[in-house]
Amino acid sequence: MRLKTTVLAGGLLLTLTGCGVAETAGQVGNAASTAAVCADAVRIATANPDLTDPKAAADRAHAAAEELTGLAARAANTTAAEAINGLATTLRETTVDELARTPAAWVQEKAAQVAALTRACGG
Repeated sequence: MRLKTTVLAGGLLLTLTGCGVAETAGQVGNAASTAAVCADAVRIATANPDLTDPKAAADRAHAAAEELTGLAARAANTTAAEAINGLATTLRETTVDELARTPAAWVQEKAAQVAALTRACGG
């Protein structure tokens, strides 16, 4: 009986230890996934469109928004996903008129959101 109890306790301990290892591995995997998503999001967000061609710049902003939306869906970190989605929304709503009339304001808003994304990804 003592042997059976020892074997069962050992099996339970291994199972619980295995769960802890799996949970830790999952956390590390989520962190790595978030880091990769954040790196891609920052790369996409910091690509500077040619503001001398507002139509092409708006098209590029819309394409970047689609890429960012896909990345946000893959982010394991909710805060990072929200920051990526916020930036995607700004880029999706970019208009040719906005880029033609107030390009500096658009760049400033985008820079503020990239900074927020960087903070979200770092925390």
